[in-house]
Amino acid sequence: MNKKQEVDETGLVATQTLPWDLPRFRNWIAVARVHQLWKKVFGEALAPLGIQVAHYDVLANIFHTPGLTQQALAGKLLVGRSAMSMLLPELERRELVERRGDDTDRRVRRLWLTPTGEAMTRKAMAIHVARIEAMMTVLSDAECDAVGEMMRRVAKALEG
Repeated sequence: MNKKQEVDETGLVATQTLPWDLPRFRNWIAVARVHQLWKKVFGEALAPLGIQVAHYDVLANIFHTPGLTQQALAGKLLVGRSAMSMLLPELERRELVERRGDDTDRRVRRLWLTPTGEAMTRKAMAIHVARIEAMMTVLSDAECDAVGEMMRRVAKALEG
């Protein structure tokens, strides 16, 4: 076991447990590492389409919820308005997304995929599903379900 030995004020050696010796810390680092590796692998898979993971997140959410407001999208992606204000104009210039005014509230802008955006999103979703399937084949169905259930519990705890 990795323990750091320090001499305390009495001159005795005190043993301190280091974070990576703690199961919760060590296991969380494994989750974080998978997340970082996933972003890299998925980003590389999306590159031939000319989009990044952040673009895909926007496109897939609009595909799932057409007419989503910019504010609701930012909330779903856990990003601020500034991130949206950088991503959306780029996706509009590429004619993947369009912003339309709301019929009942002129201050609200709703997001819609263009036909080109929908086609791009469908291709990206196929890549997404294929990469997830490939990644998760190292787990049995029961293990996969257990991981999902555990992460939903952790997310719920973090959400308060």
